[in-house]
Amino acid sequence: MRPTAEPMRDALLSYLEPDLKGAKVVDLFAGTGALGLEAISRGAAYADFVEFRPASLHALKANVAALRLLERSRIFKKDAVAWTAALEAGRYDIAFLDPPYESKILDRVLAMWRVTPFARIVCAEHSANHIMPAGGKRITVGEFRVTVYRS
Repeated sequence: MRPTAEPMRDALLSYLEPDLKGAKVVDLFAGTGALGLEAISRGAAYADFVEFRPASLHALKANVAALRLLERSRIFKKDAVAWTAALEAGRYDIAFLDPPYESKILDRVLAMWRVTPFARIVCAEHSANHIMPAGGKRITVGEFRVTVYRS
């Protein structure tokens, strides 16, 4: 598990602040749920979390319960790629993508989003050497990178 570092979460969510109020959020490859939970704490209406790894699911469920956000969140024990493929356009306002680094999964999900924009805004965390499609706003904090795309 490699949760998004706190300084990066702060920088990203500060950048997204005008978009967060009342937003419908999905946290794909959710891990501990840090991004979606922080989005709720900053004004998002609710967050859906998609994760299938047992250790991550355990931590995610514990975090949602500890923060008393059961009413404002749903957890899907699913493969995020297959789950995303079934989404309709406009389902979410903001999507967070944090798949395993150095895999082609990020490229596949971004390609699906370009065909069917399931969120107005997609925030993709990636390694520094990952070649990202043009047109996004890059946010860099130390060794962490997130590219934000808007439909």
